[in-house]
Amino acid sequence: MPGHSHVPSSFVAADYVVFVLMLAVSAAVGVYFAWTSRGRGSSRDFLTGGRRLTALPVSLSLTASFMSAITVLSNPAEVYRYGANIAFYGLSYVFTMVATSEVFLPVFYRLAITSTYEYLELRFNRATRLLGTVLFIVQTILYTGIVIYAPALALNHVTGVDLWGAVISTGVVCTFYCTMGGLKAVVWTDVFQLGVMLAGFLSVIIRSVVVQGGVFPIISDSQQGGRLNFWDFDTNPLRRHTFWTITTGGAFVWLSIYGINQAQVQRYISCKSITHARLALYINLLGLLSILLCSVFAGMCLFSVYKNCDPWSAGLVSAPDQLMPYLVMDILGDYPGLPGLFVAAAYSGSLSTVSSSINALAAVTVEDLIKPYTNMSDKHLSWTSKGLSLVYGVLCIGMAGLASLMGGILQAAISIFGIIGGPLLGLFSLGILCPFANSKGALTGLLSGLVVSLWAGIGAQIYPPSPEMCRPLSLTTEGCNFSTAGSLNWTSTALLTQPTSITTAPVYNIDGKPLLADNWYSLSYLYFCPIGTIIAISVGLLVSLFTGGWKQKAESRLLLMKEDTSLYYLFRFLKDKVMRRTGKLDLTEDREKKFGNTNHAFRDVELDITKHSTPS
Repeated sequence: MPGHSHVPSSFVAADYVVFVLMLAVSAAVGVYFAWTSRGRGSSRDFLTGGRRLTALPVSLSLTASFMSAITVLSNPAEVYRYGANIAFYGLSYVFTMVATSEVFLPVFYRLAITSTYEYLELRFNRATRLLGTVLFIVQTILYTGIVIYAPALALNHVTGVDLWGAVISTGVVCTFYCTMGGLKAVVWTDVFQLGVMLAGFLSVIIRSVVVQGGVFPIISDSQQGGRLNFWDFDTNPLRRHTFWTITTGGAFVWLSIYGINQAQVQRYISCKSITHARLALYINLLGLLSILLCSVFAGMCLFSVYKNCDPWSAGLVSAPDQLMPYLVMDILGDYPGLPGLFVAAAYSGSLSTVSSSINALAAVTVEDLIKPYTNMSDKHLSWTSKGLSLVYGVLCIGMAGLASLMGGILQAAISIFGIIGGPLLGLFSLGILCPFANSKGALTGLLSGLVVSLWAGIGAQIYPPSPEMCRPLSLTTEGCNFSTAGSLNWTSTALLTQPTSITTAPVYNIDGKPLLADNWYSLSYLYFCPIGTIIAISVGLLVSLFTGGWKQKAESRLLLMKEDTSLYYLFRFLKDKVMRRTGKLDLTEDREKKFGNTNHAFRDVELDITKHSTPS
């Protein structure tokens, strides 16, 4: 029975071999692309892959770049503690891809820019661009620190992999292939690392299914343990995870990543046509959904195996993020090489995220902070990009040291994205969707959104929300039969009784907490992003209107035009068809007869249009 056996405490040689192989293959890709592009490297080639990439590798790379070790370690632990309703992220992914492909992609692709922040100068002014760039750099370095440190810490406790050895080796390999091979290396290593992540998840899932005697026992255990909490439509914004916080909050967070984050935009702009770019987004959606499903089911396996003996309450692991590696060592420990595969999966997640971040940071710095102010030759810029990749790699490893001071990993990461990404998303939406927004409005909106989301985010760090808002589900150590369980059993019951003692809310203000602690600071961390976005847009619009924005005329290429959307062509196509056939509306009959070939016609039209409208 798992949980009763001894858990092997360390890696064996085969595990190290698998892990080192993963690092070696990643490094080799960098060397390969550095070798093939030698002699003709411009900075644009280095940063955008020469805009010749196709949909498939780009889509896999998009999926890998924000599916970090946080997904591999924290999502299953999240399901274990709070239930499987994070599966609703799937809905926010769908919304995000449609919005990105219809609103942000056409504008960025048409302008053929390397840095998304160039758009801000074209649309508003240089000050807005610089502020956007600086915020992005801060956000990315902070996030990358967490991404490098998180898996190293969790794996160090459970498998005995040396903590700083792991941090520094992943940081160095990553920096190496980014510096050597540029965007092409990043994209192709991502493709490889995505495969490793899926293999790692599948090895754990398959073994758990075998141990538990099938998929149905796992599902019924999760059902009985209250883990399948999908029907949670509570609208209270203070509740940590409900259907609403996950779908709306999640949609904003992911839109700030896919719609405007340099790391993602840089990838789909590097596609050879806008159709490839759109395809890449939708194929990437399948990748995101499959990894989400794997991580949620892995969490259910975790619960099923430890339903009677929770290793966390029993003191066998010191943080929830270590539950997954603990399970791996427990059920795969007798199969040399498989724990190594899982650890390689967690690190692949990190590498793919860190490498795209380093590449994006180099691109933004060259395009926004160096090019406008210097007169460098392309050769020099190319070397500068490489040097910057190196500098940022070192900085990110340094940030990992700081990350060792931050709390819950998943939450910390999403909070950082929300607090900075939200206002930036508002700023770009303002530029693309509102013709009369001007630079005064843009700057005021961005700053006010930032102030409010920082206020909410920092408040939440200082005064964490009460357990009754987070609602951790019950865990027990009753089935544990080893010596430490007796002394530590109190934790499981304490968790269950806690919420009742807290229902008398006014007590808070007597123990010196500010009045805001009960509501404003307890807001679900997923709402930091929408708040920043909405405030940035509304303040931006008001200020623009009061400072004469309605008189100005923005260039049409900087705005979303109706010709940019697929809906416009669909509508025009249907209208033409109907007019041509009868001169009156009769959609039903039309659909039956002509349905077989609508799609092709629609696609050809779309392809033609892109040929004409994309600046080559």
